[in-house]
Amino acid sequence: LLSGRETVGSSNMEDDVNSKFLQQLLLIGEDLVAEDVSALKFLCTDLLPFRKLENVKSAMDIFQFLMDEDYLNEEDPFLLAELLYRIRCYSLLRKFGYTKEKVQECLHRKGRVSSYRQMLYDLSVNITDKMLMDIVFILQDYIPKRLTTLSALELLIFLEKQGILSENKVQKLEEVCMCVSPDLLEIVNCYKRTKACMLVAYGVEAIPCLYFGTLLAVRFFLLDLIWFRKGTNVFAQHARNRSLKGSLGNGTVCSGRWLTCLLWRSYKMDGPHRGFCIVINNVNFGNSLPKRRGSCKDAEELRQVFTWLGLDVKVYKDLTSQQIEDLMLMWQRSPDHKDRDCFICCILSHGESGAIYGNDAKAVSIRKIMSHFTAKQCPQLAKKPKLFFIQACQGKAIQHPVYIEADAQTPSSSSMQQSPSSESIPEEADFLLGMATINGCVSFRHIEEGTWYIQALCSNLQLLVPRGEDILSILTEVNEDVSRRVDPLGTKKQMPQPAYTLRRKVIFPIPKEPPPS
Repeated sequence: LLSGRETVGSSNMEDDVNSKFLQQLLLIGEDLVAEDVSALKFLCTDLLPFRKLENVKSAMDIFQFLMDEDYLNEEDPFLLAELLYRIRCYSLLRKFGYTKEKVQECLHRKGRVSSYRQMLYDLSVNITDKMLMDIVFILQDYIPKRLTTLSALELLIFLEKQGILSENKVQKLEEVCMCVSPDLLEIVNCYKRTKACMLVAYGVEAIPCLYFGTLLAVRFFLLDLIWFRKGTNVFAQHARNRSLKGSLGNGTVCSGRWLTCLLWRSYKMDGPHRGFCIVINNVNFGNSLPKRRGSCKDAEELRQVFTWLGLDVKVYKDLTSQQIEDLMLMWQRSPDHKDRDCFICCILSHGESGAIYGNDAKAVSIRKIMSHFTAKQCPQLAKKPKLFFIQACQGKAIQHPVYIEADAQTPSSSSMQQSPSSESIPEEADFLLGMATINGCVSFRHIEEGTWYIQALCSNLQLLVPRGEDILSILTEVNEDVSRRVDPLGTKKQMPQPAYTLRRKVIFPIPKEPPPS
């Protein structure tokens, strides 16, 4: 009898949990508009039978079909979280306990939407009306006149149905994107890099003929086949051990020696030591400038992330302008750069146009800081990437709500130096300067969670380095994340700005350990 009661009680609890989950799905479905439903339907193309997707009228139809196929249930709602994340409905994630960051952390383990499907969706989102008109004009021989009013997503679906486009057949898509927009072409190339990485994970010999009928397409693909594993370039290793042969398009044969020659597109990152990363964290400025509360969280995240990436991290706190210049001179003269692959410098402080402040409220030119590490001044870092990330305002102070502060102030002190030039980056090669904001503007810092820019930088490094993305692609995502943020009153925005003289791609080797957060 007791056992029977327990069974009935357990059944009731399960019914309650399931009922609550269904209510959550209903609330989410009500918040999704027709465009969102079309996007979800498209992203589920590889998961659900076509006959079912044809009958979809609402988001609830999709949820029900996913539950029928056992893709979605109250115990594991991650697929729904992934879908909402991919269509950028981040606010709905909170309805069932997820955040954007939490989904990002789990995607590489639990993600079900294919990189191909995501690539097509990303294209549809980025194709403007003008681009769509150009694409339809270029593809007029493939599209009936009655279908020339298709949306971008509908056009891609049509191309798939006609066999013009598939997971292993994107040549026509590349040709169109090449004519219409370099940004669209980069989305396709990013997909090819991801696909190449997946192929490498199963062995180099698994690379098939794929879809390259032209030499140009071969060039785009092969030059992007760079994948680092445990600090070693897998392709270079295979090139040394055996000849890599594969049929490419019209019979062109690729050897390991040729592939090795193509590796010039990325900086060498397989040395005995990755490099040094120095973090200057100015928090306290006496009576001259406000205390930079929340900055220590930034400094700690930078320390963890760059340590995870294999760098030797040194953190310095509350340095005067002279101490900063002395520190740069010390690292310029360090003999230990010789066996390192790169150098990274992160500065967290108040600032003004083209400069950061020491904790004595005196300005130090960003250009002067970086000039210590030119090939002439620091020969041991010649031809190696030198990355600088500056979290500081580049304009005057403004008023902010209670939890948002600006990393800038115009002190009345007579000791304040004149503003240096805003042209900060040296003219020499191999530099990257990541600025938290554009010249003349403020950047924002949460007094508990840290700055918008550094938190986005650390988050995207952890997410995208394991995918083989290069630093400029990662900084583009940082721009996207920061640009979407707004202060509590909804009146203040921020846009980071990278500048660079890099000659090759900077791709960090994939760490053995999982990301620190």
